[in-house]
Amino acid sequence: MMGMAQATDQINQTPLVVELTTEPAAIREAQALRYAIFSEECGARLESSVPGLDHDAFDSHCEHLLVRERSSGQVVATTRLLDSHGASRAGGFYSEGEFHLVGLEYLRGPILEIGRTCVHADYRNGSTIAVLWSGLAQLMNERNYSFLMGCASIGMGDGGIQAHAIMQRLRERHLSREWLNAVPRLPLAEQHLPANVTAQLPPLLKAYMRLGAKICGEPCWDPAFNVADLFILLQREQLCPRYARHFKAVS
Repeated sequence: MMGMAQATDQINQTPLVVELTTEPAAIREAQALRYAIFSEECGARLESSVPGLDHDAFDSHCEHLLVRERSSGQVVATTRLLDSHGASRAGGFYSEGEFHLVGLEYLRGPILEIGRTCVHADYRNGSTIAVLWSGLAQLMNERNYSFLMGCASIGMGDGGIQAHAIMQRLRERHLSREWLNAVPRLPLAEQHLPANVTAQLPPLLKAYMRLGAKICGEPCWDPAFNVADLFILLQREQLCPRYARHFKAVS
């Protein structure tokens, strides 16, 4: 196991620890949490050959960031991380399966892709996300990654109304194709929005926006997960000053 600092009680006083791992047993714990949330809770149609686990061909090329409850050791949050070296072995970044990433080859500096992020229902609060972010920030700082990228999902249980409403809300302030143009391989169908609809950002997407991430194109529909994915890109040097201190708060 690759150890990471215990980004636990310094800011949030939460009994959580974060670790970075490539150990098969720990990865299976992360895959079990992913399955419980994506399949059992959200109804995703996962193509898994192992009952109770969400896994795909990218997992073996990724490092996995886990948040554990200190006393029990239970994995309560996870995300997986794929850098350029891992992407070369995997045949590309996961996001490239959903988007044509125009300009990806011209990004200057190392890139880290984040994906399959999820948090146990009992731990969906700011403290858990802060611990996860602190481990991610430590890794970015230690390895000097210039960009963080990935997909943030919006549920499509309402047929796409929220996805369109959220994208409409984000276009003015957060849409930027300065670095990348993410062209969806399966765009959302056009839809007329009711006049009274309000856009409620999912917690993970809200966290990305607070950090200063940009949306690099229109949403892509992921039919297996029945979500609309937005491609996000965060340049480390452009972290929002208000939240950079929290993002980088590691021991």
